[in-house]
Amino acid sequence: DKKVRIFTFSVGQHNYDKGPIKWMACNNKGYYYEIPSIGAIRINTQEYLDVLGRPMVLAGERAKQVQWTNVYLDALELGLVITGTLPVFNLTKDHNGHKNLLILGVMGVDVSLEDIKRLTPHFTLCPNGYYFAIDPNGYVLLHPNLRPEQIGVGIPTINLRKRRPGIQNPKFQEPVTLDFLDAELENEIKVEIRNQMIDGKSGERTFATLIKSQDERYIDKGNRTYTWIPVNGTDYSLALVLPPYSFYYIKAKLDETILQAKYTETLKFDNFDETGYTFIAPREYCKDLKISDNNTEFLLNFNNYIDQKTPNSNSCNTDMVHRVLLDAGFTNELVQYYWSKQSLTGVLSRFVVTDGGITRVYPESAGRNWTENPETYEDSFYKRSLDNDIYVFTAPYFNNAEDGDYESGIMVSKAVEITVDGKLLKPAVVGIKIDVNSWMGNFTRATTKSPCKSEICDCEADSMQVDCVILDDGGFLLMSNQGDYIRQIGRFFGEIDPSLMRKLINVSLYAFNKSYDYQSVCDPGREPTQDAGPRSLYVPTIADILNLGWWASAAAWSILQQVFWSLTFPRLLEAVDYEDQDVSAVLSKQSCITEQTQYFFENSNKTFNGVLDCENCSRIYHAEKLLETNLVFIIVDSKKTCLPCDSRPLIQAEQPSTGPDPCTLVQNPRHRKGPDLCFDDNSLENYTDCGGVSGLNPSLWFMVGIQLFLLWLLSGSRHCPW
Repeated sequence: DKKVRIFTFSVGQHNYDKGPIKWMACNNKGYYYEIPSIGAIRINTQEYLDVLGRPMVLAGERAKQVQWTNVYLDALELGLVITGTLPVFNLTKDHNGHKNLLILGVMGVDVSLEDIKRLTPHFTLCPNGYYFAIDPNGYVLLHPNLRPEQIGVGIPTINLRKRRPGIQNPKFQEPVTLDFLDAELENEIKVEIRNQMIDGKSGERTFATLIKSQDERYIDKGNRTYTWIPVNGTDYSLALVLPPYSFYYIKAKLDETILQAKYTETLKFDNFDETGYTFIAPREYCKDLKISDNNTEFLLNFNNYIDQKTPNSNSCNTDMVHRVLLDAGFTNELVQYYWSKQSLTGVLSRFVVTDGGITRVYPESAGRNWTENPETYEDSFYKRSLDNDIYVFTAPYFNNAEDGDYESGIMVSKAVEITVDGKLLKPAVVGIKIDVNSWMGNFTRATTKSPCKSEICDCEADSMQVDCVILDDGGFLLMSNQGDYIRQIGRFFGEIDPSLMRKLINVSLYAFNKSYDYQSVCDPGREPTQDAGPRSLYVPTIADILNLGWWASAAAWSILQQVFWSLTFPRLLEAVDYEDQDVSAVLSKQSCITEQTQYFFENSNKTFNGVLDCENCSRIYHAEKLLETNLVFIIVDSKKTCLPCDSRPLIQAEQPSTGPDPCTLVQNPRHRKGPDLCFDDNSLENYTDCGGVSGLNPSLWFMVGIQLFLLWLLSGSRHCPW
């Protein structure tokens, strides 16, 4: 009942007794080899796999189970795939009548994740609903947060006209093994769900959880219902995640041709002056409709297609086409009957975004400068608005290299709620963009005493005594009475007034969450990185170099490689002589780990006040959350009156990291499941065949003759016309 197999071998010619090491292998279900030279070790030791595979072959049908891999990037440019494999056995008999018990190899099939996604009802789950699948190790197979970033390195392909390689087909990085608890914000309930999914159980849980926004700047709190079940015939487990407002969806039915034509007209560019600038989500509405990231091009393609083939074409997803036309009609009526008859001071634009894929911006001039994603399911502000029953203010992105994007306006949005027979739906989000300068004028006028007879006049513009700021729930600056703060709108407040921000965290106005992104890409650092090349490389030892057999095998292999490449790519050796700029084009970003920090309101308290003490001075502050918004108003003694206690900036932006402490991870291991069956032993296995001499020691003249023949073949192939 031996549970451990021992494999032994001897290398080279010597006079030692080989009996003991052969006995060790034969008495422990192993195998013994006599290998003539060091250069042949690798080839011969691979044959041990035949011995290890005997119990699997003897297991018969029990061993013929499809094994599924992790997700990986296919070498033939199929994108992200999984592979199902099945072993192939050799059960024939040799000339002595003994049955062969060999694994010939494996047969497999690749399944593209894109093909799997096409079979799932993605656009009926609402933007915050999704599905995911994990394997027995807890690694995600499908998940909306499994998004390998493009690193911009292509395959050097040979351009025979220019005779130099061109960088084509930009590649994505190899996906990491992303654990489910790293793909989402971890909590105890998710740990339990993960364990049950790994163990092949099914279940359902509804609970409150933290949710990271699409742009990874904010944290929201929302309820989610997780439903999970094992996938038959595999060791995967599949789960569906839904917010409470997406248990039902709107199924449009527009059978009247006149109504279809009427709504289609609102998508024509000639009508944008009246209907507002319109964007349509680039989805596969019809199989032969060409998708484009350019909204103008895609909208033209869509309109031409609908005009020629009608929305009821057999090649179209009728539900999706009817829904987008229905949303186009409703949003047009909103513009015609309401927005076109209103005039709002200080408002740059009004917009409506729908579940069906329509974004309509009014007036048309504002739509030309619209920078949000036309795919509404990937709009961060849209998804946040659905999870919050308040007016959501979104800070513009701040770029440290230049002035902030405050001139584009501050976005305010709110979800549209409807209830049909007691069923809650949120089919759209409406909002406006506020002009920053106009808002600042209204802000200072509303918070300043008039007439002012004292030294401190509340939030007077550019006051020397008082700083007044409005921050959103992520800690980003949205408004201030200080003129030098205006160009920093959208910047994290911890970089503007670090001492005050730390105080707000200490009094629990803000909390923060730190997590790691294992799918990030970074610029190559100063540390040397491993170049693209062979996955393994054998470095010869001094003994190898002195061994004639190693030189013979190495030379033969090198020549065989040259013959192969010259036959496959006859002009390869000429084409690889390329210019330096082509080499630099290959160098690009590399995979890395980054640390993310998001801030959010820790509790529901509305009022906070206190004193920020420094060594020689103090600052009194008062903070008040604004009702029905995600904003907090703060009035505090000016930073100019008291030097900061701690001037070190609080950084919210993503930072390169080495990842979590491995020692901590080892102390708290995550649940994983090994294979259900392990074929390591079988009572029917014949152990008598346990080794011998693996090969003959070739003569010197024979090896020299082979090398001369290969050299002649190589030189002949280089001079043959192709």
